[in-house]
Amino acid sequence: MAVTSASRSAAIRARLEHPVIDVDGHTVEFEPGFLDVLQQVGGSGVVARYLAQRDRLAGARWYRLSLAERLAQRATRPPWWFLPTKNTLDRATATLPRLLHERLPETGIDFTILYPTEGLAFPHLSDEELRRACCRALNVFHAEIFRPYADRMTPAAVIPLHTPQEGIAELDYAVQQLGLKAILIPSYVRRQLPNGQRWLDVLALDSAYDYDPFWARCVELGVVPACHSSGMGWGSRTAVTNYMYNHIGHFAAAAEALCKALFFGGVTRRFPTLKVAFLECGVAWACSLYADLVGHWEKRNRQRLENYNPANLDRQQYFALLERYGGSLVADKLEALRQAPPRLGEQQEPELLDEWAACQITRAEEIRDLFVPHFYFGCEADDPLNAWAFNTRVNPFGARLRAMLSSDIGHWDVPDMTSVTEEAYELVEKGLISAEDFRDFAFTHPATLYAGTNPDFFRGTAVEQAVRTLLAASS
Repeated sequence: MAVTSASRSAAIRARLEHPVIDVDGHTVEFEPGFLDVLQQVGGSGVVARYLAQRDRLAGARWYRLSLAERLAQRATRPPWWFLPTKNTLDRATATLPRLLHERLPETGIDFTILYPTEGLAFPHLSDEELRRACCRALNVFHAEIFRPYADRMTPAAVIPLHTPQEGIAELDYAVQQLGLKAILIPSYVRRQLPNGQRWLDVLALDSAYDYDPFWARCVELGVVPACHSSGMGWGSRTAVTNYMYNHIGHFAAAAEALCKALFFGGVTRRFPTLKVAFLECGVAWACSLYADLVGHWEKRNRQRLENYNPANLDRQQYFALLERYGGSLVADKLEALRQAPPRLGEQQEPELLDEWAACQITRAEEIRDLFVPHFYFGCEADDPLNAWAFNTRVNPFGARLRAMLSSDIGHWDVPDMTSVTEEAYELVEKGLISAEDFRDFAFTHPATLYAGTNPDFFRGTAVEQAVRTLLAASS
């Protein structure tokens, strides 16, 4: 089949003086090939358990229930029809590396980092043997099928993190044995208390384990942890009948959970060179979070917190004012109020008063320094709020957040792969961002994220020379 590069995205790319790097394309696994590798890794029993788990993840329970039963049991509607099918060429392109390699010029993309589809859920599997076998098999499978096309694409290794030790083991294997250079981690781990209650471990704050050894190993190996976890099925995203209700904002919710934990847990303070990517979640939530961090610190840092310490209330003045202005509202209640014991929460443990302690912040500007350089945000091409990342008039301290092109090719968000660069560039055409902003969005931020962490990341690729020139100019 002849594939043409005559698309508006290709025409836009031809006018640009820089490459376009996509930090989040998707491959749709060719399941028979994956199952062959899973059989080799884990045996027939693991394959059978995977097939049963696959149906569960696809919402088998929801489909077995009647509407009345779904409502009674509050069964969350799962994703459905999430792959482009009418565009058969795109559907096949997402599965076949050779075809994607041939068609990338149509999309206006020079290089793409590819994440799985079914495999996004593998780090979240509760069965340890199945979880680790699926992650290992997928990494072996993808390393093999994408190796011939490394000049324009690279697959991300899937890393389980129920414990830091299992994460380090798979990370070492993926990077050192398979030669993979991008990684996918979960934003959280679901854990269960002895009473059956479930909670989300966000890996960096109040965690069941110390994950610092894992973050340290990422730095040592020069890899960027990227997360792409679902936020559906928890919080408010539990609608019984409406997938769209559950979907909107769910990647951002899961990303924010980890991002806040990394910040408040002091990870960005302890690991000054660690970079983390949050994918397919946009950047608006991050702009809001960044501004909220600044605003909250200014009101509730350890010194300002004394404004709210109940011990600092001048009780004599307070009761004098009540007597003078309270009238009948307080007339027969003052004595009881004077004798009332302290209310719950008035006395706090001294060691828990400074909720910013792990960050070691002394000035609000340090929030910028502990947030902006460490976090990068994958943004879909058609999101108009991508412009917020570059709005220095709004973002505190004139910050520009590290927004990056996150195409999502392969999934329903992109019914036509050839529209990606065209849609992303519309922000320039509408005057919402500048051409320089777009260069950062589509090239500078992705290039400096990955090459800044691993200087060899783009070696041998179609963008190697452009990245080398960029880094040399900024050094």
